[in-house]
Amino acid sequence: MIIREAGQTILENLSWFPVAGIIGPRQAGKTTLAKSLLAKWEGPALMLDLELDSDLQKLDDAETFLRFHQDKLVVIDEIQRMPRLFPLLRALVDEHRRPGRFLILGSASPGIIRESSESLTGRIAYTELSPFSLRELPPEMDMQKHWLMGGFPDPLLMSNPTMAWRWHNNFLNTFLERDLRILGYEIAPEAMRRTLLMLTTVHGNMLNISEISRSLGISAPTLSRYLDILEGSFLIHRLPPMHVNIGKRLVKSPKFYFRDSGIFHALSGIEQLEQLISHRSVGASWEGYAIEQVRRCLPERWQLSFYRTQAGAESDLILSSPNGKIHQIEIKRSLSKPVGRSFSQVAEDLQPANRIILVAETDPFPRSDGSWVYGLRYFLREILPGLE
Repeated sequence: MIIREAGQTILENLSWFPVAGIIGPRQAGKTTLAKSLLAKWEGPALMLDLELDSDLQKLDDAETFLRFHQDKLVVIDEIQRMPRLFPLLRALVDEHRRPGRFLILGSASPGIIRESSESLTGRIAYTELSPFSLRELPPEMDMQKHWLMGGFPDPLLMSNPTMAWRWHNNFLNTFLERDLRILGYEIAPEAMRRTLLMLTTVHGNMLNISEISRSLGISAPTLSRYLDILEGSFLIHRLPPMHVNIGKRLVKSPKFYFRDSGIFHALSGIEQLEQLISHRSVGASWEGYAIEQVRRCLPERWQLSFYRTQAGAESDLILSSPNGKIHQIEIKRSLSKPVGRSFSQVAEDLQPANRIILVAETDPFPRSDGSWVYGLRYFLREILPGLE
């Protein structure tokens, strides 16, 4: 079993908060993690899966059932299927407030699950469980396969690329045809599918809402709503531009990425590593993959952004620590192409604490300009935890 880094955080939350939440995309391993945490839990516990009719029936009179089990840690899986539970959980917690009353698992963000944010404010600590990060994988697991297949456990551990590609397509079909409806969105599956396919063409690029909405034949507000739903379902990420007062004109639009590289590759029709290496999107794919791996491993309260001036100076990723330090990162699959003048221009603008060039694999080494070159895996395990 691959140890999930989020596990210890969730146990800490249960020791302090009445409700702890594990959120993340379907099939990322939330249920498996919750069961492993229950094995460590010192006290009685009960698990309910709202995708099982038998467990749904237990909650026909949810108040009576949960009161009867108030001495237990009650785990509720797929809670987005029953948003009416949130006000009840709040009331029960306020009646008998102690740590570790409920552990809820959801496949949508609190903002997407109706009523959750308002009902449990001040009573819950959420932890996002993403698909496996590169840092979580044992050293013998191949990074190239992780990049191709993404981090969802099932396809990552499959030996047949065609079956992995099929898994991703089934995952997307379920999201489009079932999950959206469960969340209360009446969106035609084909309309959202067209949107996802169109978005593959802007992965790693600036997000132009007007241009994309015209291409899809929908209004800009409709596209913005679709993007909010996709982001709240952990499928996409909009990387914001850095805002800093340095007297230069900076771009205002975010950059767009699919969060899981396997999902992006499936939508792009990429099944094999050979296809990926020769694909027109290989550079954008690697950039998005590297950014997502950093994102999954970033300490709490850090911020991610990118930097680009109207004059063209650009840096792929800026990490801003809670103490105000800035770390500048350039992402390249290899150093076969030299780092451009733009990298130095951004450093002159921002005066970062560290200038870092991330590549797929290399031994770490310094450059004459004061920057360091790291392989992605080494950076995630050895450098990122020590940044301040």
